[in-house]
Amino acid sequence: MEESQALTQISMQSDFWQNNLEAQSVMSRLSLVNGKIALLQSLSKTIHDCREILENFSDTDFGSEISQELISVQAKINELEFEQSFNGKYDYSAAILSVHAGAGGVDSQDFASMLVSMYLKWADLHNFKTQILDVSEGEEAGIKSQTLEISGPYAYGNLRAEHGVHRLVRLSPFDSDHARHTSFAKVEVVPSIREGTEISIKPSDVRIEAFRSSGPGGQNVQKVSTAVRVIHLPTGMAVTSQTERSQIQNKESAMRILHGKLLAIAMEKEAAEKARLKGKNISTSWGNQIRSYVLHPYRMVKDHRTEYETSDTEGVLSGHLDDFINAYLRGNINHDI
Repeated sequence: MEESQALTQISMQSDFWQNNLEAQSVMSRLSLVNGKIALLQSLSKTIHDCREILENFSDTDFGSEISQELISVQAKINELEFEQSFNGKYDYSAAILSVHAGAGGVDSQDFASMLVSMYLKWADLHNFKTQILDVSEGEEAGIKSQTLEISGPYAYGNLRAEHGVHRLVRLSPFDSDHARHTSFAKVEVVPSIREGTEISIKPSDVRIEAFRSSGPGGQNVQKVSTAVRVIHLPTGMAVTSQTERSQIQNKESAMRILHGKLLAIAMEKEAAEKARLKGKNISTSWGNQIRSYVLHPYRMVKDHRTEYETSDTEGVLSGHLDDFINAYLRGNINHDI
């Protein structure tokens, strides 16, 4: 209720719509919060009505109906309780997700492409918007790397569960002997934040380079230098964007990626400091192997952090990731960054 009142006050400010993107974000959040309030009020009324029926009627014919009603109420309460795992500051934000092929040559590049397809299908299942910000095609097949922005309620809160190294074991379609190959790909997930929020980047701290795009966008991108590379001088970090049709749009996308990556570094440092103060000896590295996809000699997808596994490899690669994400989130209910 307090959050609803605070967001309502913000939405009533005279300059609220001057920043259209921020305003839309606030209104989306307000709609979600008010929806939860309405649901809680509805559940409370249902429980009250069931109690009155039980207190005033002895007819056992009502017993089955009330039982089903209360089961439904309990399921919705469980869903609301689970949503408490989305208690991080940026969990409601859109996510910038990057997939990088690792060791394994063309097999890893193909695996990286499979993962991108999996996340696009997951986003589609949730009616989330997706935008390709950058792509580097593989030499024979697949991709060397690809960066997406996935937008929807709690996109980052969900997809942070995917950050880490993924491993594929299968019979290689690129090996004439069809030998078994192990491939790796790294998935990076950072919150998508707009310039001027949370992280401040001085103009003197970046070098911007333009080059000809090799990605989609029609003939225009081949004729002029529309692609943009932004280099953050203090860290040496470089990000690119080449899928938009103009240099200005690609610069905006690259800066958004850079903001997210710098925020992720700050979040990791904060998590490490909290762990130190609490006396926890845990790794804050995001490079650890988190999940294996085995397609031969048997079929299994297993998350090494939660031990959750399934033999439905086809379903997982078709975007049905919620069981893996939920298992991770339930195990990290106290996440608050």
